[in-house]
Amino acid sequence: MKEFNVEKIRQDFPTLFQTVNGKPLVYLDNAATTHKPIQVVDAMRDYYTKFNGNPHRGAHYLGVMATEMYENAREKVREFINARSSKEIVFTRNATESLNLIAYSYGMNFIERGDEIVVCISEHHSNIVPWQMVAKLKGAQLKYMYIDGDYRLSMEEVKAKITDKTKIVSIAHMSNVLGTIYPVKEIVEYAHSKGAIAIIDGAQSIPHMKVDVQDLDADFLVFSGHKMLGPMGIGVIYGKEKILERMPPFLMGGDMIEYVEEQNTTFAELPHKFEAGTPNVEGAVGLAKAIDYLNEIGLDNISKYEEELTAYALAKLKEMPCVKIYGPTDSENRGAVISFGIEGCHPHDVSTIVDSYGVALRAGHHCAQPLMKFLKAPATSRISLYFYNTKEEIDVFIDSLLKVRKWLGYGS
Repeated sequence: MKEFNVEKIRQDFPTLFQTVNGKPLVYLDNAATTHKPIQVVDAMRDYYTKFNGNPHRGAHYLGVMATEMYENAREKVREFINARSSKEIVFTRNATESLNLIAYSYGMNFIERGDEIVVCISEHHSNIVPWQMVAKLKGAQLKYMYIDGDYRLSMEEVKAKITDKTKIVSIAHMSNVLGTIYPVKEIVEYAHSKGAIAIIDGAQSIPHMKVDVQDLDADFLVFSGHKMLGPMGIGVIYGKEKILERMPPFLMGGDMIEYVEEQNTTFAELPHKFEAGTPNVEGAVGLAKAIDYLNEIGLDNISKYEEELTAYALAKLKEMPCVKIYGPTDSENRGAVISFGIEGCHPHDVSTIVDSYGVALRAGHHCAQPLMKFLKAPATSRISLYFYNTKEEIDVFIDSLLKVRKWLGYGS
């Protein structure tokens, strides 16, 4: 494990050392995507220049090497989240595709009329729209758990919404808007007590904290590589083997078959029956190297440092009377995502103005329109921190915010 030194770490991320509008880049949009260390880029370049082949097909050297690297990446993911078997790790394009696969393959086959599907109001659209589709087509009811005034989800609300009719509970481990970390272990346990399966969207948690799927007892967990230093185009489903075995394939074609006859087909064993066509080997290689990098730094170190950064940013924002924070205002049991509004300023204007100072943040509904309606906020501004960010960058961000209202004619 590396000694945690943010200045040394930053040297691995050349993207951070550039100017935007004549100012040094301050990148605070890590919930959207993270930058890639040079080690990940080099690993993918090495794959293409030395080992490129089509896995699971050729008996020649390159085909064998591609297969070995692809399956080694699967095993790396298994170890990272402590799954029981590599059969429980399915590669997809991203967390969105992962949730859609579960919705189509499990939801459309095991949900019946009158069943309930329960999600949280703060979910990303990727964890709402597929369940809307399943509910409408199967005659089920989609129900929402609502957060309280502190932007938390109480177990009282959980128990009120999950009933004996509930068959699926799907919730993000951490909100991509509020930064709230939900009590997913307790939610999973209660869902199971009612006979429901539990799905966790780990897109915002996996990059920042240790996640043990056996400890959580989740039936499914999904995440994306690009939010954890890996490349775009690679995602993961963890699913319990006994559940995946019951599910039919989502896509049909090459590599997911056992035998094909003129009128019938039998499918490959797990996890390959869910991975039709030529796989994203370079993406898997990059993801594996990203996991190596995170392990070297240490997720405990990352969590501790990000908590310090978040506390620092929250304290600075709370000093600004024109700023409203959407999410927990203490740094405990919350992630490094902070959404906020500035009185009299549209978030899109805020984003454009701070960009002129080199600050990259996100503005909009963050793919969470039901939450925005619930909050009575058409949009918010959002910063999201990672372990390569610094307090000095937060200072630049705060200074740029102080200029926003002046730009818009408020004077201060």
